[in-house]
Amino acid sequence: MSDAVQIPLIAGYNKQGEAMVEQVNALVIDDKRKEFRIEKSPAFVRGLAADDRISYPTDDKAGWELLEHSGNLCIRVFSKLNTDDLDQMLTPELELIDGKLDVKSPRILVYTIHVSIGFQKIEDTLNKVLAGFPDTVWYYGNVYDADDGVTPLNWWLDIAASV
Repeated sequence: MSDAVQIPLIAGYNKQGEAMVEQVNALVIDDKRKEFRIEKSPAFVRGLAADDRISYPTDDKAGWELLEHSGNLCIRVFSKLNTDDLDQMLTPELELIDGKLDVKSPRILVYTIHVSIGFQKIEDTLNKVLAGFPDTVWYYGNVYDADDGVTPLNWWLDIAASV
C-alpha cells in the first residue's frame, strides 16, 4: 500500500519574488524514483488534478514534473463571500455529472471531474449555478498554460485518443 504524504509545490511567486507554496496530498508510488500520485486537485498549483502522477525530486524543492495525466480536470471556484451556500448549490449539481469536491475553504471550492464528461456539460453546469452568485468566478486549474493563462494544453486529446 502507498504511503500518504504532503509535498510542498510552488503555486507561484509574490511581488517580492518569494515562492508561494501549497501543501498537496499525495501517495508515494515509487520512493526511489520520487514518484507520487496527487490525491486531490490543488487550489493554487496550476497544471495538476487529482490522480495525476508526478515526479518530485526532494533535493530540488522548486520543481516537479508531470509524468502522466489522470484525465481529470481541476475546477477552482473563488468567491468574495463565504462558500457555504455556493457549496450547497454547486456540489450536488457537479456530483450529478460525476464531479467530486476536493477542497472547501471559506472562499474557495475545488472540484475534480473527468474530462470525458465534456467541457460543454461542465461549463454549462458551472455557469448555470454561478449565475446566482455574482461575486464568484471559476477557472480550470489544468487546462491552460500557466505562463500565459490562455493557451490550451490539449493534454485531453491524448486521453480521448486512447479511449
